[in-house]
Amino acid sequence: MPRRLPIYLLLDTSGSMSGTPINSVNQGIKTLSDALMTDPRAAETAFVSVITFDSNATVAVPLTSAVTFTAPTLTAQAGTELGKGLKLLEERIKNELVTNSDAAHKGDWKPLIFIMTDGQPTDDNWRAAADSLKSKKYNIIGCAAGEQADEQILKEITDTVVKLSDTDSKTMQAFFKWVTESAKTMSASVGTGVAQAGVTLPPPNPNSGIVLVP
Repeated sequence: MPRRLPIYLLLDTSGSMSGTPINSVNQGIKTLSDALMTDPRAAETAFVSVITFDSNATVAVPLTSAVTFTAPTLTAQAGTELGKGLKLLEERIKNELVTNSDAAHKGDWKPLIFIMTDGQPTDDNWRAAADSLKSKKYNIIGCAAGEQADEQILKEITDTVVKLSDTDSKTMQAFFKWVTESAKTMSASVGTGVAQAGVTLPPPNPNSGIVLVP
């Protein structure tokens, strides 16, 4: 059985995401799913999970093969409990990740994680959860979506952070297209047996409203 590449989407579904932003997220997840399913290498190795956080954290889709993944329909709720989301994410990885049993039986590849938020955390314990997750040395990409999002908060979780100029449909679709290309790039990389020392991300389109935060 091929080694799996787990891809986790931790998505902000707070009230400020209502309307166009959450609709664009739903469409973006479907676009990601369709693209992975039709890419031979990704279809073989990629497994996707969607976790959301608002006033609670919820597993919208457990880790599922790209071939059988069904995009969920997310809705926006009150609250931005980032700490709960990070804790649930770490718990799910711990429960779902297959580790090496011996030299002849390799476990899953290092997870590829995308964390997107459009605002400020409303809980006080998110830093402890952020420190715990960061210590695991996973491949994590943060996304600060729109003017109200603080990219420095995501910098406390990962060094790799992108900023979206806004949360309108065009920008959000561009972000999920970039997520898709990043996932396909990683699938191709692990498929050739290349060690995952870190993520090599395709550069965002300079006209997409997405910039890498230095």
